[in-house]
Amino acid sequence: MQTVTVPDSILDALDTLESGGTPEQKLTRLVQSELRRRLARYQLTDRLFRDKYGMTLEEFEAGERVAASGYTFEIESDHQDWDLAVDGIHTIQNQLARVQDLP
Repeated sequence: MQTVTVPDSILDALDTLESGGTPEQKLTRLVQSELRRRLARYQLTDRLFRDKYGMTLEEFEAGERVAASGYTFEIESDHQDWDLAVDGIHTIQNQLARVQDLP
């Protein structure tokens, strides 16, 4: 564990955002909240593309939809955004698992 000096202005802001507990507990809850917010955003993006294309990203890639579309900007852009969202879901879930049981 590392020791960090935190300015009083940051501690005041932390008190505003998270009540109760030690600064470490407040910071942990704040990090968990931010990770859950990002996870929700990535999951929404995944769901919107699943609805738009009627399939999962894996099915989209296996069906070579980008090539089949003639590499249109919209399909390529959707593919990149979708891929980032799905990767983000896995990354955030791993990070959440690591901080979930912290006090």
